[in-house]
Amino acid sequence: MTAQGVPGAAPRPAPLLRRLASPVGTMAAVAAAFAYVGTVDPNEPGHYPVCPLLRLTGVLCPGCGGLRSAHAFITGDLGAALGANAVATVGYGVFAVVWLVWLVRATRAQPLRIAVRPVWWWGLGGIVLVFTVVRNLPFGAFLAP
Repeated sequence: MTAQGVPGAAPRPAPLLRRLASPVGTMAAVAAAFAYVGTVDPNEPGHYPVCPLLRLTGVLCPGCGGLRSAHAFITGDLGAALGANAVATVGYGVFAVVWLVWLVRATRAQPLRIAVRPVWWWGLGGIVLVFTVVRNLPFGAFLAP
């Protein structure tokens, strides 16, 4: 017997509010973080800690400029967002698409299954590595925040 008492019957999906709790809660947390970064300008010194890698070595990590990128993005300056950290800015769009798919699938009581083949993970890692190396070279200064 199943939970419903009928042999072979499919289990009932969770109530809509419960299914939407995770995607809506995640978006609320992301929106709160963006709201904070949008109001507390990372371009003004003293509000956020300096990147430890940058402080110790002078090398820009792949995340350097991410807060400035988020601030520019939330205030509507897409050019400045791309200039501060292009990878992070593209990541905002990717996050939005994945979140929207998650929300739609949760509404339809379907699980979110995103199968990413290893070649895509290696490709993403390669892009981040090239981005990090190039932004630290003299000819890649346009990628530095």
